[in-house]
Amino acid sequence: MATRDTYETSFDEDVQTNSSTNPCPECDGRVTTNSVETICEDCGLVIDEQRIDHGPEWRTHDQDQRKRTGSPLTAARHDRGLSTEIGRWKDANGNELSGRKRQRRSRMRREQTRGRFQSKAERNLAHGLGEVRRIASVLELSGSVRDQACQLFRSAQNEDLLRGRSIEAIAAASVYGACRCNGHSRLLDDVVDAARVEQSRVPNAYKTLNTELGLPTQPVRPSEFIPRLASELGISDAIRRRAVALSKHHRETAISNGCRPSGVAAACIYKAAQEHGRSLTQQRVADAAGMSAVTVRARRDELNAV
Repeated sequence: MATRDTYETSFDEDVQTNSSTNPCPECDGRVTTNSVETICEDCGLVIDEQRIDHGPEWRTHDQDQRKRTGSPLTAARHDRGLSTEIGRWKDANGNELSGRKRQRRSRMRREQTRGRFQSKAERNLAHGLGEVRRIASVLELSGSVRDQACQLFRSAQNEDLLRGRSIEAIAAASVYGACRCNGHSRLLDDVVDAARVEQSRVPNAYKTLNTELGLPTQPVRPSEFIPRLASELGISDAIRRRAVALSKHHRETAISNGCRPSGVAAACIYKAAQEHGRSLTQQRVADAAGMSAVTVRARRDELNAV
């Protein structure tokens, strides 16, 4: 078998042919049909061609009209994802470009970058959304939370909250606000570590967003931090369930009100580990919760006093 025949029968998913009873209109030869085209095997006449796109299908069905609409819009881009990206080293078929063509594409890419933003506000929006996407990627957040954070950054810019404040701080505050609105147990220190801004600016930016935009955030409960701490400490499921029960039992007490939720969660895990005979030090629990051992010991004593 020739090499050409091997490739045609082994590596092409569209080669499955079906014979047709209708003869060729030119030579009355044998006609075969596959998913790409209908051809005559004798004279090679292409009778019909229907190339199938195996990619995702985006259509609109308004007023009984089917139209291709392209990829869906996204809030993570300043232009909703409608811009075009110019490649660098290869063409659309994956072939290497020559030096002259690479220089030409470089000039085209430079001109596209210059005309990409219509105003300074649009440039700031693109920079802020890029920072939101970067922080969300570092924290391994889902796409829905990332899009909500991007939309929150847009709302902050529309309300003129970026004036006099750092774009990076507003971006980090948007990510933290989206996590709070969705009930994710993310510490503010985790967002600050991923952000490229000073630690004191992120809480101030979040307070501004929460006050000016009225975010529907709920008070953080200590039970939301227990699964994360239990995973980092490697404790058993029995200790984790006991810690959750302790946090729910003391939810309405003065311990949970006005205290750091992660500290109460760490104290519940430490107390549950003591009840099950697990040798877990206060310093190890404090390091996992991001606080001092004195705080864990103080919350533990308050839990024992209840």
